[in-house]
Amino acid sequence: MTRRAARLTAALLLTAGLAACAGGGAPRSAEPQRQSTLWDLFANRRNPSDTVAVNKYLWNASLEVLNFLPIQSVDPFTGVIVTGYGTPPGGGRSYRATIQITDPALDARSLKLSLQGAGGSAVAPDTVRAVEDAILTRARQLRVADRNL
Repeated sequence: MTRRAARLTAALLLTAGLAACAGGGAPRSAEPQRQSTLWDLFANRRNPSDTVAVNKYLWNASLEVLNFLPIQSVDPFTGVIVTGYGTPPGGGRSYRATIQITDPALDARSLKLSLQGAGGSAVAPDTVRAVEDAILTRARQLRVADRNL
């Protein structure tokens, strides 16, 4: 029994010794840590690769052209705008849209538009193309107005 007690005592001492070596708490640095905010992504201060890569003219033009659709979800970090169903002025059919802006360039390849009719029905490709053209035209107008060209 004494041999067993000796092993148990040795194990407890070893465990206590290892526990004493552990550092308690987070390491402290010489300068205080700055809290980051959501606006730091737009400021481009520390790391230029951590910015939002969405073309602001396409973003604003999409919101203006499709302003008759209620916005359900907006994610400026991925460039996605999801709308609910709405009827365009003078139209009889309701639509919903998902817009994705994939690049900071003002280019047709940067804009991805998906339209869906009421009940999930398909929308004619000509209608989708017409809405894309309207968004691109409005984006160019916003850019010209912004730069006073």
